[in-house]
Amino acid sequence: MSAPKKVVLAYSGGLDTSIILKWLQTEYGCEVVTFTADLGQGEELEPARQKALLMGIKQENIHIVDVREEFVRDFVFPMFRANALYEGQYLLGTSIARPLIAQHLVRIAQASGADAVAHGATGKGNDQVRFELSAAALDPAIRVIAPWRLWDLTSRTRLLEFAEANQIPIAKNKRGEAPFSVDANLLHTSSEGRVLENPADEAPDYVCQRVVPVEQAPDTPEMVEITFKRGDAVAINGEALSPATLLTRLNELGAKHGIGVLDMVENRFVGMKSRGVYETPGGTILLEAHRGIEQITLDSGAGHLKDSIMPRYAELIYNGFWFSPEREMLQALIDKSQEHVTGTVRVKLYKGLARTVARWSDHSLYSEKHVTFEEDAGAYDQKDAEGFIRLNALRLRLIAARNARVG
Repeated sequence: MSAPKKVVLAYSGGLDTSIILKWLQTEYGCEVVTFTADLGQGEELEPARQKALLMGIKQENIHIVDVREEFVRDFVFPMFRANALYEGQYLLGTSIARPLIAQHLVRIAQASGADAVAHGATGKGNDQVRFELSAAALDPAIRVIAPWRLWDLTSRTRLLEFAEANQIPIAKNKRGEAPFSVDANLLHTSSEGRVLENPADEAPDYVCQRVVPVEQAPDTPEMVEITFKRGDAVAINGEALSPATLLTRLNELGAKHGIGVLDMVENRFVGMKSRGVYETPGGTILLEAHRGIEQITLDSGAGHLKDSIMPRYAELIYNGFWFSPEREMLQALIDKSQEHVTGTVRVKLYKGLARTVARWSDHSLYSEKHVTFEEDAGAYDQKDAEGFIRLNALRLRLIAARNARVG
């Protein structure tokens, strides 16, 4: 295959992607365009621009984009309408960011005339799949370069030697092996590898970077009221907020109260099991509140159907199929279910827990006069239950009679 002429690289400014940048230049002799996404990872991104300039990238070829609002509005919120949890636990914080990054890589490639995009995901993980499936769906002609599957820089020593030989600056704290690998965005912080690789060993206290230990959380509970409109959170304690600002606020509340830490061994799409520690403080509160408002606004048939498809929907996101027709079909069903998911939920935050304690809505299906233990003024005739039970018991009676007859 011929060498690419121009490549758009997903670039963090860190050591690994800086090595990839130089490797692309030396291996292919191609022009490199960098894309750095501000996903709310909490890091200053201007150094990425300066490092790219230092490595010979033209100013017009450096793209640093604040995608926080887009990330929450167009990716996180649609996912949360589904109450999506991979394998019943994981809130998909890394998974949901990858299609957004791929979308911008392809957009910049098309706008700049690049014939390839590149990423820094390894050949053992899920991210390579997510980036490349997304790119294929968005532009079937685009070429994807994955250096970790191509080069011979297979050890930390060889990476550092390459960096020194090519005058790539190496921070002092990058010369040794990091104790674990971190990925962060506005939804979560993910920690994996090295000290976390043995699932029989408890994760060290220093792994958690966003959420305070539950033992150090305040001894006084805090109430927060979250208002929803058509399934999306729109306000906290009556204050209307943009999607990214709202999630940021919930992150601060959750982190303070030790909420949202998950230690999980999951099944990667590529076939192996992986142990990760995930911190998702705001997302954990948001999920609890969303389920709380659905309890009074969502019909039981719609809610049970939605719950039944959730594992499939979550698996599609985890495996990298955000832009697939089946995910879009499920999204249409989920979004239809949210037409009346409007109202307010009060959540109690205390010592690692977020618990719904009250919920109210003009769209509520809850009828107090039907469920009351007091006089219901004829709203419900209890005698109707007898026929309902007899009809539902008919097939069970027939089965029991058959079994008694044939032994």
